Order: sequence, then structure tokens, then C-alpha cells
Amino acid sequence: MHLEESVKMNKKKLINQINIYRSVLILLVICVFATILSPSFLSVTNLFNVFKQITVAGIVGCGMTFVILTGGIDLSVGSILGLSGVLASGVLASTGNTAVAVAVSLTVGIACGAVNGFFVSVCGIPPFISTLGMMTLLRGVILVYTKGSPIPIKSDAYKFFGKGSIAGIPVPVIILIIVFLLAHYILTQTSYGRSVYAVGGNREAARLSGIRVKTSEFLVYTLNGLMCGMAGLILTARLGSAQSTSGTGIEMDAIAAVILGGTSLSGGVGFVLPTVVGAMIMGIIDNILTLMNVNPHATNIVKGAVILIAVLVDKKVKDLSAKAE
Repeated sequence: MHLEESVKMNKKKLINQINIYRSVLILLVICVFATILSPSFLSVTNLFNVFKQITVAGIVGCGMTFVILTGGIDLSVGSILGLSGVLASGVLASTGNTAVAVAVSLTVGIACGAVNGFFVSVCGIPPFISTLGMMTLLRGVILVYTKGSPIPIKSDAYKFFGKGSIAGIPVPVIILIIVFLLAHYILTQTSYGRSVYAVGGNREAARLSGIRVKTSEFLVYTLNGLMCGMAGLILTARLGSAQSTSGTGIEMDAIAAVILGGTSLSGGVGFVLPTVVGAMIMGIIDNILTLMNVNPHATNIVKGAVILIAVLVDKKVKDLSAKAE
């Protein structure tokens, strides 16, 4: 009897370890293949490009991790990102004040996230439906505001957030690192972080234990909106203009990064730090296809396949965990 229990415990530990480190293993395998397919992949310039490219998806993925941990989903992240960027750029063009433009980008993100949180937590609308509606609504607002034309950015101070560097390290990468460290601290060292896991693990049990479930959910979507506002600021600063199509499709990259990082789509299980590894995997796939001069449209085929495989792996790990118990 003791032997059987010991075997089960060891099996469960092994499955948990695989779940934690699977993103790192996938990253190492992809890096090996990338190096074989393109020797220029490991060049310092190219690696810096990869890190700069993943910052937007990484930051959005960070916020998405919180949402998915509660068992939710947010399809409106791309539209929130786009709206934050265009409104900040519009304010910058009319006032020339970089501080105000930055504040607008973050405030718009928080406000949109709060609206999502209200619909999901207070109104009880399923996250998929409410955020799908917000995605369409906000994209319409972007098109009406910009009239389909880009808004140029001339402020060097604003561009610093996307193109600047400190001690040779790109500013977007520094922001990404700070964001993930803070998110990791919130999830692992605070009572709010524990409530996020509790809500995703068992909503009713969390409520009965005294956790304010609706408040936790509302804050999760609001935080996600803040991440989108930050990502919108970085993207527009990097491109030097705000496009009406900014952020389109970023939700798929963010969700893929979260799943590849080991966070379960059903909620309650996962970590925020591996999400950046998931973002790196998606970024390297983009990068290697570019280096190989593959048709840009084929990238979506590869990304779609990666998401499907990641979901299948997530389900398999979950099934193995259930059997081990």
C-alpha cells in the first residue's frame, strides 16, 4: 500500500515538473532548430531584435495570465492596445506633452479593462462573449477616430519608450522584466494573488472561504487593461506612429504565450514567469520564418498549429494529473 502511494506521489511530482519546465524545454528545442536552419539566428543583433519584438506580446500575455488563472479569457486585448495607442498619439499630436500622452494610454487601458471586469464579474456575462463584443466595439472606435489613417509621432521623448536603451538594454525589454517580476510577486507573495488562484481553482469554494470573487475578477480584467495600455504605448513608440490596425491578432499571441508557459485554460494552475518564455517561443518562430524568407502569411498557419498543439498538451497533462491522484 505504501509502495503504491509512493509511486503515485512520484508520478504526480514528475507531471508537475514537466508542466513547470515544458516551456523551457520547448524553447531550447526551437532554439536548436533555429540555429540549424539559420546560422545568423544567434547573432547579437538578431537576438536583441527578438527580445524587442516579444515585449508587446509578453506584456499583454502577462495580463492575460491573470485572466486565464481565474478561468476567464480576454479577446479584446488587441483592441484595447490599439485604442490606447491611437488616443495617446492623438493627445500627443495636439498637446505635445509626452507625460499626458503616457497617462492617457495607461488610463484608457485601465478604463477598458474595468468595463470588461464589470460585464464579467458584476453582470455575469461569459468572458468570451463580453470581451468579443468589446473587441469589435473598440476596433470600431479606433477606425472612427483615426479615419483609417496613421497618426505620426514626432516626440523623441515618447519614442524613447519604444526605441530607447539604458546601458545598452532596450527600454521595452527593461519594462517587460519589471512587469513580470512585479506580476510574479503579486501572484506568489500577496493575498490577492492567492485569491486569483482560488477563484480559478474552485469559484464556489473560494466564495465560501470568504474571498470576494467578484472583486478579484474585476481587478484581474482591470489589471489586464493596464498591461494593454502599457503595450500600446510601447508599440506606437516603437513604430513611430499609431495605426488603425495596431494590436490586431495580438490576443492569439498572448493566449499562446500563456498556454505554452504552462497555465491551464481551465484556471487555477499556472505561473506568470514562464509566460515570457512562451512569448519568446512565438517570437522565435516569427523570427526564424522571417530569416528563412518564408511567406509572411504562412506565419499564421504555424502560430495556429502551435496553439492547437499547446492546448492538446495542456489537456494531456491535466488528464495525467487526474490519473495520478
